[in-house]
Amino acid sequence: MKRLTPKGLIWIKGLLHVSFLSPIVYLVLLVMTDNAGGDPVQYIIHFTGMGAINSLIITLVVSPLAKFLKQGMLLQTRRLIGLYVFVYASLHIAAFISLDLLFAWGYLLQEVVKRPYILVGAVALIIVALLALTSFQAIKRKMGKDWQQLHNWVYVVAILAPIHFYWSVKSEIIEPSIYFVLFAALLWLRRSQIKKWLLKR
Repeated sequence: MKRLTPKGLIWIKGLLHVSFLSPIVYLVLLVMTDNAGGDPVQYIIHFTGMGAINSLIITLVVSPLAKFLKQGMLLQTRRLIGLYVFVYASLHIAAFISLDLLFAWGYLLQEVVKRPYILVGAVALIIVALLALTSFQAIKRKMGKDWQQLHNWVYVVAILAPIHFYWSVKSEIIEPSIYFVLFAALLWLRRSQIKKWLLKR
């Protein structure tokens, strides 16, 4: 396989933008044409949540894929994909607060106590937000070694995300179980890095 060139990387990033933005456009069209199921609010919340969890999986796939294909330049797509994790996660929580809770902030605390999966999701979102805000090169250079230590928290998100999914769907266990296996496999591939990270803490 030929080495990926900077021009080829630009094309890949362009395709990634299209791939991640197309579902959002599709969702908007479904809502506008009244084709978002019998409960549009829950459809939107679930759709954006799945967008976040799928984007997270793709982010974690990049490193082992780059290693397998011996295409180190592919690693430069991780930031872009990671930002889409943040975009979908933000849309997910925004849909929940605005469409489900109708901005009833006082009720939000009750929901967190009553539904622990919301707390798990909120913790994951905070971590993802921190990773997104510190993903810029200028901040990376300024943080030095601390940058990698912070961004290793993506491993924690990879644990929290499937738990949040499993608890939120209640009766359905097949699909969440598949995601548990996928995330477990991706974390297993990084077991040495995770061990080193934990020992440094």
